Amino acid sequence: MRCPTRRTARAAASAALLAAALSCAHAAGPPPSSDLPDLAPLRAQVYAGEYARAWPRLTALARTVHHAELYNLLGYTARQMRRFDEAAHWYREALLYDPEHRGALEYQGELFLALGDVAAAQRNLRYLELLCGTGCREYRLLRQVLDAAVPSAPAAR
Repeated sequence: MRCPTRRTARAAASAALLAAALSCAHAAGPPPSSDLPDLAPLRAQVYAGEYARAWPRLTALARTVHHAELYNLLGYTARQMRRFDEAAHWYREALLYDPEHRGALEYQGELFLALGDVAAAQRNLRYLELLCGTGCREYRLLRQVLDAAVPSAPAAR
């Protein structure tokens, strides 16, 4: 019996996530925007810790731009402001538009840990491993956060 290759496993995981996302009530939403405005100024504001200043501009942009990268930034910003329900919503939106968005998977895993859901964070870590291996930045970051949160438990095995 042959073991599935990483590519086969990745395709199966992607198909399963896509099927789950498409079964959501919000699946009839607008298509992704192909024209993503330059998020660098907003991203700089967010990563400088100016979450409350960036939030209104991000949410206003989300009314007209439908893109996983924007939704991921909204999720990150909401999570940093400890608005966990909103963060969860935006990470789900990001993954609806791009089920393989590694940043959203990593940040959503951190949200799961903040909410005490270690098993969900571990699932995200396993999915990241399928997508990009153990060497990609998002895998390493989530693994590090998981190891710090649950030092006695193996994070992804």
